[in-house]
Amino acid sequence: MKNLWKKYKQIIAYLFWGVLTTVIDIVVALVLYRLLPNMDVFWNTLIAWIASVLFAFFTNRKWVFESKANTAKEYLSEMISFFLGRVASLILEEIILIIGVSIISVNNFDLLKIFGQVVVIIFNYFWSKFVVFVNHKEK
Repeated sequence: MKNLWKKYKQIIAYLFWGVLTTVIDIVVALVLYRLLPNMDVFWNTLIAWIASVLFAFFTNRKWVFESKANTAKEYLSEMISFFLGRVASLILEEIILIIGVSIISVNNFDLLKIFGQVVVIIFNYFWSKFVVFVNHKEK
């Protein structure tokens, strides 16, 4: 059991913090909706997305990938790269949904959305592991 934990600790931590990131996104969107019911859905979603990505950045940086970045430049580089990866995954999901709906059909939107989310989770993990938090691990 201990060996399994050691082997999969990073993936388990990534999934744990990912679930909490999703909760942050939903809670922020719902709170904004309750406090500012006339706010455009686009802005509501964008603010919730930014809050959840910020949460994901800090938790992934510290507890998943254990970044060793020390300088402001390294830190800012990680943050920009992390956000760019999340924007890319947002675009990737949109492409999957647009192509999927136009080719497969709107009747399967729920399956397409789930498939898109799985692709995004995998993309975000590898982007963070091999692009964002790779440069400052050991100094």
